[in-house]
Amino acid sequence: MRALGTDKSSLPQADPGRNHRDTLRDLLPYLWPAGEPELRLRVVLAMICLVAAKGFVVVIPLLYKEAVDALSASDNGTVALVAVPVTIIIAYGVARVLSLSFQELRDAIFAKVGQRAIRRVALRTFQHLHGLSLRFHLERQTGGLSRVIERGTKAIDTLLSYTLFSILPTFVELALSCGILWWFFGFEVAAITFVTVALYVAYTYRVTEWRLHLRRRMNDSDTAANSKAIDSLLNYETVKYFGNETHEAGRYDIGLQRYEGAATRSKSSLAILNIGQALIIALGVTSLMLLAAHRVVAGSMTIGDFVAVNAYMMQMAQPLNFFGFVYREVKQSLTDMETMFQLLLFNAEVQDKPGAPPLAVSGGSISFENVSFGYDPRRPILKDVSFSIPAGHTVAAVGASGAGKSTLSRLLFRFYEVSEGRITIDGQDIRDVTQDSLRAAIGIVPQDTVLFNDTIAYNIAYGRPDASREEIEEAARLAHIDSFIAALPDGYDTIVGERGLKLSGGEKQRVAIARTVLKRPAILLFDEATSALDTKTEREIQANLREVSKGRTTLVIAHRLSTIVDADEILVLDAGRIVERGRHQDLLAQEGHYAAMWRRQQESADDGLVAAQ
Repeated sequence: MRALGTDKSSLPQADPGRNHRDTLRDLLPYLWPAGEPELRLRVVLAMICLVAAKGFVVVIPLLYKEAVDALSASDNGTVALVAVPVTIIIAYGVARVLSLSFQELRDAIFAKVGQRAIRRVALRTFQHLHGLSLRFHLERQTGGLSRVIERGTKAIDTLLSYTLFSILPTFVELALSCGILWWFFGFEVAAITFVTVALYVAYTYRVTEWRLHLRRRMNDSDTAANSKAIDSLLNYETVKYFGNETHEAGRYDIGLQRYEGAATRSKSSLAILNIGQALIIALGVTSLMLLAAHRVVAGSMTIGDFVAVNAYMMQMAQPLNFFGFVYREVKQSLTDMETMFQLLLFNAEVQDKPGAPPLAVSGGSISFENVSFGYDPRRPILKDVSFSIPAGHTVAAVGASGAGKSTLSRLLFRFYEVSEGRITIDGQDIRDVTQDSLRAAIGIVPQDTVLFNDTIAYNIAYGRPDASREEIEEAARLAHIDSFIAALPDGYDTIVGERGLKLSGGEKQRVAIARTVLKRPAILLFDEATSALDTKTEREIQANLREVSKGRTTLVIAHRLSTIVDADEILVLDAGRIVERGRHQDLLAQEGHYAAMWRRQQESADDGLVAAQ
């Protein structure tokens, strides 16, 4: 398994052992997909059209030459025009039309192959990111990661367009043109053409390689600036609370300044490349035309030959001039694709065993057996924790911040693997069953309910996306949010806003309860579900939670002890160990950790009442 980075950006870094050939090798299966003969046939037909298009292109100067020679040799222009050049000129026009037609036909045939490749790479990357561990996603920066994917998928389209439809056709045309020039006009003409092309390609390669590190620095600066902008906008309310708009603008501007400097250097270096390319082309064209003119004067070449040589050079100069830009874009596309494909090299920290069966839930009993765990091996969080929740019972876990309460929920969902011991559900080790079936059996109401920027109906239905509207409304009724929804102008079609910001904390919690009810899980997990609410809303939500959890195995992670006094068993965690356990009254009688916590919270509540009066 590949270790995850610990840098702030948490973005994939270039693997020094990989190169552009590896990136192209990763892309090739998407362009020549196994088991899809239609797409493979499209690739073959597109290549045939490519060669046909260039075949007609290289014939055009020869037809032009024949027409010029026929007109030059005729003493009677009118007779020659009717007898010979008309046919040649018509063939010239037909060749141009066929060249363009085959080129467009090539693009049309290959379009489905290219778009299917882009779709599959993007989908695979998206699915892979969802399959990565919680550790990876806690360390990532959403803005920077989204830009990597965006640039990577766009790079595939750019690479296909330029490589298959610009660079490859250009080299096919150059090969055919050099062969024709050698055959019809001699070795010297072909040699000058070949040397010009070789020098141009070599110069472009060397200078572009030099410029590549400037472009990478520019991309890194762009990613960093965008990450800061996204992070700031996602925390809009926090920025406003502290009046830090100027501070955030300053942080963003630092990133923009770095991008400005890198972009300026990158664009300035472009002048060196363009001037050198223009000089090489100019020297090659001038040398070839001087040779052709000398031969015309000497009588070894006709005017038509002179025109044909000039036409070939002009015809080749156009794609060569474009080649500089294309090569730069291809290099950048390969770099962007390489960065995106690096994401696929990160292995999921938690993986199903080969042939793992689905979880078979009979009652939903849970057992933690001598469980130890640490996010960092040097800092253990849970130490030899053991407890059981019989089917249909409720167990609460309490303790100071950092005691390991929320870690219990993450391990139960198998976001991480235990370091020692095991967790079972109905006697089945959760590491031996599929993650999908495990998570399907558990419903959670978290402390911070994050909603999608969609309708209330969509967010409730997220518990079971195939649920009917009637089932969604029934879940809302059970969560006691139906009357609130009915009072909204758009009802269930009300958009909740980014992360559900248009709803209050209590309303969001009821939506979370409704979607958990709709999921119909055998096991419920309440992870400090009411700790961020006011006392009145908390009591209402607690009543909802008790109603929902009847008959279900329930684990409650609690901060406010008043919410778990009815639990069948309360676990008191301290420094990763269970130091006390029992029912509420029993723990109070022990005069230990729990009793001390209870007194502190009661005093705080009394102080709050006095202050309110």
